[in-house]
Amino acid sequence: MASIECVTFEVADAAAAGQFYATAFDLGDQVRLRSPAAPTTGFRGFTLSLIVSQPATVNALVDAAVGAGATALKPAAKSLWGYGGVVQAPDGTLWTVASSSKKDTGPATREIDEIVLQLGVADVAASRQFYVDHGFAVTKSYGRRYVEFAAPSSPVKLSLSKRRALAKAVGVAPDGTGSHRLAIGSDAGPFTDPDGFVWEAV
Repeated sequence: MASIECVTFEVADAAAAGQFYATAFDLGDQVRLRSPAAPTTGFRGFTLSLIVSQPATVNALVDAAVGAGATALKPAAKSLWGYGGVVQAPDGTLWTVASSSKKDTGPATREIDEIVLQLGVADVAASRQFYVDHGFAVTKSYGRRYVEFAAPSSPVKLSLSKRRALAKAVGVAPDGTGSHRLAIGSDAGPFTDPDGFVWEAV
């Protein structure tokens, strides 16, 4: 079964971005950085989600990110599905920090339970089949709207949504051009998917 080991962002200033991620989320080798940044405008077509155990931990991570220079796009708040917020890192990457719990069960920590890479795609069904053909196993599928893949031993999980729906979920316009400025490190690579996302072998 295919798995994702890391994601690599193309950034204008790798040292500054590295300092931000160490301070905000401390994700270690699962997030890597390299220069130079390829030209891009608007929404890059993907987001990262950090899934945690409780609202207090959501607040701690969102506050740390904003304190390190991120922009709050959606303040952390309760919703139908739980509690979460959205920030944009100084390099432009969009991050959701969320918990399925609406109540705290203890003091805030910085422990992250899951990292989910969410790709916004033009055709969810076609992309679903593409990834199945490349060794990924589907665990959840909601027609042409959303797909989630199994990741029993993967540091980073993968999901697919319609591009417009993903942009709406994080509070940005769906339009964008140029590079995704993202490379996905996996034992399934190397290849480029139908929406131009680059996968590299690790």
